[in-house]
Amino acid sequence: MNQINPWHKRGLALGDSTQVPDKGDDATPPPYRPGYELVAEQLLDYIAQQNLRPGDRLPTEQGLAQILGASRNVTREAVKVLAAIGRLNVRRGAGIFVAASVGGLLDDELSHFRPTSMEDVRMLLDYRKVIESETARRAASLATPIEVRAIRESAESSLAAATMNDVDTFAKADAAFHDAVGAASHNVFLRASVAGVRRLASQSDVLLFHGDVPGSLEVAAHQHVAIAEAVAAGAADLAERLMVEHIATTQSQFERKIRDRLFSPGADATAEVPPGPSGSGSTGAPPPSAEAAAS
Repeated sequence: MNQINPWHKRGLALGDSTQVPDKGDDATPPPYRPGYELVAEQLLDYIAQQNLRPGDRLPTEQGLAQILGASRNVTREAVKVLAAIGRLNVRRGAGIFVAASVGGLLDDELSHFRPTSMEDVRMLLDYRKVIESETARRAASLATPIEVRAIRESAESSLAAATMNDVDTFAKADAAFHDAVGAASHNVFLRASVAGVRRLASQSDVLLFHGDVPGSLEVAAHQHVAIAEAVAAGAADLAERLMVEHIATTQSQFERKIRDRLFSPGADATAEVPPGPSGSGSTGAPPPSAEAAAS
């Protein structure tokens, strides 16, 4: 097993404030972390440390493998994952490039967002609290009857999907709910900010949860319904408070997952990614998915 290189160590150092618990004989084994996932983290750290910007070209796959101390196959899988979530742009015959940020107004800064960094995720969710609590407050004061109906319907759809444990349908209803609240704020910049910050959060969802459910769908859905009722009642203070609590639930889930990863011994970054069921053409990497549970 190769020694984990400085780029990965730097990412782990962001969790220094969390104490590693004593691990007795009956401790739950830490979750397995595939090699491509580790290399994807290292590659994002490398981009940040080299101060690469959107449009900048990266070394070849072979060059990145040497820099990161990983096999070429695992490096290829890491590049595919980062391309799938919009962080890299792979152009056939041209090379690998840093993709344009999905964050909107602050592209240069957001191009260095690290989806598995405790520090970055905390800042992201803190920003969500500021933006989305204000959208909820304004929605409660400004929403039209049609907008209130859209908020209620998306909240109820999320609850129905949660009751059936239908993750895909819940994710669509979840996105529709937050967009409907943003639309009801009657501020195009707030609505765009909500959409942009949720796209960034979806990167953390892919790399942290692999599309799994990070928490209770029903808890999140009931929170949606409560926020919708506050908006419908014109209770601005209550809508604001409930939205903050909703996002705080998401934050606790993300922080718990990151702590689990920090305490994991990790995987061999040189290990090959097993082929998919067909044995050919499958990347072995998880597809990107919505931030399913408490977003």
